[in-house]
Amino acid sequence: MELPLFPLGMVLFPGALLPLQLFELRYLQMIGACERQGTGFAVVTLTQGREVHRPGASAEQFEALGTRVHIERIERPQAGLVKVWCRGLEKISIHSKQQRSDGLWTGQVQALPPEPAVQVPEDLQHLSVQMHEALAQLSAQPSEVPHWPEAWRLQDCSWLSHRWGELLPLPLPMKYRLFALQEPLLRLELIGDMVTPAAPAPRPSASPPGSAGPKPPANS
Repeated sequence: MELPLFPLGMVLFPGALLPLQLFELRYLQMIGACERQGTGFAVVTLTQGREVHRPGASAEQFEALGTRVHIERIERPQAGLVKVWCRGLEKISIHSKQQRSDGLWTGQVQALPPEPAVQVPEDLQHLSVQMHEALAQLSAQPSEVPHWPEAWRLQDCSWLSHRWGELLPLPLPMKYRLFALQEPLLRLELIGDMVTPAAPAPRPSASPPGSAGPKPPANS
């Protein structure tokens, strides 16, 4: 299928909430088309260039895997500004891409196969316990759209490892490597190597998790 592509300096894991503030014309038009057609777009991780286009800036380049999103809420607080809350759905691979004259990227993409359901092993149960504590704290914060409204699948390696990937303050390349893995148990084992049973659970940052990583996206 063909989807608009939204390059950001972050990794969006499936199930994560992504609030955006859009003001660039290319993205205002994209959201308008998505709203009319009932479709979404894909978030991809920038490797070169900026989130907000600047004349003379380096061309945007991004990773070959991304996340298709569903738009859960749209607000228009003033002319030229749109606030959007998106939910990460499945991972997609980009087979070809092109940039329109207005600067919007589009791509021919394919959804990756769903990850297998794998039970969290006994030696990694501390990751489930710590994540429950973290989500309970973070979910108590006020939010226009709930961050994790679905049942918390704390015994599912895929869901649990995606939450850890979402919340851990890791360098962007490391987050992407975790994201790109299709083996949920391996991803959780790698996270287990970084998080000891005695380590504190992830804490809320200045921006709630899901607001586009450690900082709100510039184009947002």
